[in-house]
Amino acid sequence: MTKKQTIIIALLFAVINVFAQAEPELNNIETAVLADNDTVAPVISVDEEEISVFSARLDSFSQSWEVKNAFRLDTLDYHLVDEYPKNIPDSIYVHRLQKAQQVIDLSYNPAVLSFIKMYTERKRDQVERMLGLSDYYFPMFEEFLDKHNMPLELKYLPIIESALDPRAVSRAGAVGLWQFMFGTAKLLNLEITSFVDERRDPVKSSEAAVLYLKKLFDIYNDWYLAIAAYNCGPGNVDKAIRRSGGKTGYWEIYNFLPKETRGYVPLFIAATYVMNFYSEHNLTPRVPAMPTAVDTVMVNRYLHFDQISSVLGFNHENLKALNPMYRRGVIPATAEKSYPLVLPHDKVQEFIDKDSLVFAWERSKYFPDNKLAGPVEKNAGYFVPDDVKGKSKITYTVKSGDTVGGIAKKYHVSINDLAYWNNIRKNMIRAGQKLAIYVPEKNKAKYEASEPKTENASSAVVAAAVSSETSDDFDYYTVKRGDTPGEIARQFGMNPEDIMSLNGISSDKGLQIGQKLKVRKKI
Repeated sequence: MTKKQTIIIALLFAVINVFAQAEPELNNIETAVLADNDTVAPVISVDEEEISVFSARLDSFSQSWEVKNAFRLDTLDYHLVDEYPKNIPDSIYVHRLQKAQQVIDLSYNPAVLSFIKMYTERKRDQVERMLGLSDYYFPMFEEFLDKHNMPLELKYLPIIESALDPRAVSRAGAVGLWQFMFGTAKLLNLEITSFVDERRDPVKSSEAAVLYLKKLFDIYNDWYLAIAAYNCGPGNVDKAIRRSGGKTGYWEIYNFLPKETRGYVPLFIAATYVMNFYSEHNLTPRVPAMPTAVDTVMVNRYLHFDQISSVLGFNHENLKALNPMYRRGVIPATAEKSYPLVLPHDKVQEFIDKDSLVFAWERSKYFPDNKLAGPVEKNAGYFVPDDVKGKSKITYTVKSGDTVGGIAKKYHVSINDLAYWNNIRKNMIRAGQKLAIYVPEKNKAKYEASEPKTENASSAVVAAAVSSETSDDFDYYTVKRGDTPGEIARQFGMNPEDIMSLNGISSDKGLQIGQKLKVRKKI
């Protein structure tokens, strides 16, 4: 090599080094710039329909009553800044993403750009609300991510999952900050009952989400694939890998993934970008109305939110915002199983000092005979689920041959919702059981008119329904010392009224040791 050639090569390296340290000038990318290894991949883009799906989802979550009322009134209606950067060079986005990148690659391509613009130009109002909520929720997410040695940038997933609304419910029935479906939540040991839904618990759901993401990463050893599998399930990712001929790079299997999942990873990258560079787009966090300096006390007796707010003088809506896991404003705590109550710092000591007054406040009104009222019974006026506001309740009596799926289809509700409203486990229902179903107000009369008139006495309904079953459906149980209709019913998936009606028993005292009771066969 000549001396002249050596000088030219040295100059070229010097120029490259200068441009590598500065933000390059405007350029139009036609390919995807991958931040991890500077390689070039085919063009990746999303169409307007895909963007509109996520945009509509963001709107639906951000427009809920709870989210709108989670902010101080003086920050809600101010005029959004109209002046913000537009037509930013691609090179600037690339440079910023490289600055923000930690463990997870932050690729840049037209799909990512489309979602960045959605956040920074079209959904500025929603972004400012999420920025305000992030100061409260992100430390929780980071605590569990750090505990399990996971990348802290995964805290941005709930931005795209729920817009940081713990009460968010998707059209498919996914619930909470991390949008867990009923079945997945159960597999992750989250509690879902008529009174508690830990999918809405920021603490419990966050640790469950982190553990789930950890399992997905262990399967694929790739964060993009793990994030994609979180959205559409490992089965769909595996199908995409097979259809691509065995390729294992996210962008390589991109076009083989379900349509929504194609936009999911680019949306995650865009959310990471906007949460790090919002000020460069003249976006300002809004201040939440709910207290964000909080502490937790454990409760070991039934407690209603009205009792807390009345004695402590604490805003009822803020109490709900801090404790979204309680579906009916009731903490179903007992001496055997305690539950957390989140309160502002300045109310925790007051609660401790006045706990006797709090628990005693109108107790007979909220907990007659110190018991929880049946959440789907006629007299359960205090226990209307928060997630069905604006809908009308109808009561459906289960008939012999009914299935959960058939009832859900008849009333145009999801199976998950029907199970959620009535604490149905493993799709098990019984003849004579009364189910609460929430339908649009305009459809209530139509549905009620379609139901045949029934006797007022619920026992007659149960007896008629049970008697329609054949003898092959039943078995016999021998009463032992200490047995009650309730305990026997639980063993056979029935309720006490069924047991008593089927065997002509009028009260618990009607049981005798050695007595043979007719019961439904175990499945």
